[in-house]
Amino acid sequence: MLFSTIFRSPFSPPSSRILSVHSRHFDSLSRMSSSLVLTPISLNKAALNAPDALRSSNSVSFAGFKHGIRGFNPKSSDKSRVFMSVSVGSQTAVDDALFLDYKPTSAFLFPGQGAQAVGMGVEAQQVPAAAELYKKANDILGFDLLDVCVNGPKEKLDSTVLSQPAIYVTSLAAVEVLRARDGGQQIIDSVDVTCGLSLGEYTALAFAGAFSFEDGLKLVKLRGQAMQEAADAAKSAMVSVIGLDSEKVQLLCDAANEEVEEADKVQIANFLCPGNYAVSGGVKGVESLEAKAKSFKARMTVRLAVAGAFHTSFMNPAVSRLEAALAATDILTPRMPVISNVDAQPHADPDTIKKILARQVTSPVQWETTVKTLLTKGLKRSYELGPGKVIAGIVKRMDRGAEIENIGA
Repeated sequence: MLFSTIFRSPFSPPSSRILSVHSRHFDSLSRMSSSLVLTPISLNKAALNAPDALRSSNSVSFAGFKHGIRGFNPKSSDKSRVFMSVSVGSQTAVDDALFLDYKPTSAFLFPGQGAQAVGMGVEAQQVPAAAELYKKANDILGFDLLDVCVNGPKEKLDSTVLSQPAIYVTSLAAVEVLRARDGGQQIIDSVDVTCGLSLGEYTALAFAGAFSFEDGLKLVKLRGQAMQEAADAAKSAMVSVIGLDSEKVQLLCDAANEEVEEADKVQIANFLCPGNYAVSGGVKGVESLEAKAKSFKARMTVRLAVAGAFHTSFMNPAVSRLEAALAATDILTPRMPVISNVDAQPHADPDTIKKILARQVTSPVQWETTVKTLLTKGLKRSYELGPGKVIAGIVKRMDRGAEIENIGA
């Protein structure tokens, strides 16, 4: 049986990393199938000294060093919270609602596919810790990622298979670029919530210590390959509809769907922000929507340069591959809230996170709700880390007074 206690201590090491303590006992009970979850409790000073007694009995790991990206210090509203789980065999239960009452003040936001641009990664080479991420990526990917990022060509970089790992690595390199500048570590230490647009959710989870840089890159590599193969299996596309609210876009989809077969029907795949929604579906359905858009008073439609109908059932063939890869990946409870694209909520339970990541490729992206919730909950400042300025544009569109800074690499 594996007893796991994770402490969030106000006087942890400088980066206030999560301290994970494991102790294996009771071999005779190892075949039990039940799990026990102790809900979060507040610790007094004596309780916070408990790790010192436990440390000698078994392994201790600080997530910040174990996971390749150096440690981060979320300014949690409840730093002395502890949550415990008891697992039997490989099954561990964690209170998935741990972060539901989060109160954001400073956020890191990570871009998704489409943000890539030839020339990204150049600035990162001036920062050793950032440049090292590209070297690690080369070993995992089997090719020179930096060369593709810096030199293209654009058609190569835009491919789903290459753009996803390129954005993931460049976004985490941007964290190291920020860390290296005056006051950068203080900004990183102030972050208490993170999220990312589609692919960017993987980047956010890596930043939050849910998995290592290397494991995250392996997942992103497979995700890109699986999505590309699913797109190749059927003729599909994505298009942005500009100038309509979500209800009218849905009516436009309904009208387009009346004229096409079931296999070509379209749906809203990405709720970006008011007046900007991405629709995915069969090519004939997308063409029908484009033809009808003006009659619904849309300002314009823009066909997206992606492989296919992401975030719809067209991506079903990718799900099983993702599920298998996620099942084999060591995922921990994030050290801060990471907002899911699927339901715009933070999740703490690693098994739930795995299920949601597998569902993400076939589920509409709830980015509008995510940003609206962050702003409503009192977010003071945010940072877009990685290539492009799409996220900053969305945040500003939703709140012109919002403070957001772009950190490139």
